[in-house]
Amino acid sequence: MTKEQKQQVVAELTEQIKKASALYFVDFATMTVEQDWALRRLFREKGIQYRVAKNTLILRALNDVGGYEIQEKQLFGQTAVVFAAPNDPISPAKIIRDFSAKDEKPKLKVAVVEGAVYPGSDLKKIADFPTREEIIAGILGSINAPVSGIVGAINSVMRDLASVIEEAAKKRAA
Repeated sequence: MTKEQKQQVVAELTEQIKKASALYFVDFATMTVEQDWALRRLFREKGIQYRVAKNTLILRALNDVGGYEIQEKQLFGQTAVVFAAPNDPISPAKIIRDFSAKDEKPKLKVAVVEGAVYPGSDLKKIADFPTREEIIAGILGSINAPVSGIVGAINSVMRDLASVIEEAAKKRAA
């Protein structure tokens, strides 16, 4: 690889790092071609980018962006970088967890989510974080709960009022 090609790869990685909401560094060394393509397909369906690069180039790009405390020893062997979509930092962890449940491939080396660095052993913990959609659904459910309670209270008052009027009408008729 020429010096110009390396500079281009570092520039591309730097741009991808800046756009990503989270970074996942995985070891794909023992994966078959079929497994690799299946994993790439899952990522593509969710709008997640997956890129294989040399560790030295990845570290250079991380240094160019700044603010990442990834050690050289954490990026050993073959490394692929998973760039989470801007509004969805947790989906890649869920995909990696579910995919590696069968064959334990790929292995997560390290992850950076919302500025926090997690070792690969924390994959389950990261994957259990709620996604953006789950958080929004929970908030909307909390907001909606008091409104539905008010509607129920108004309906019960109307029902009680209707039964009082009905009873009064029966007493008059009798």
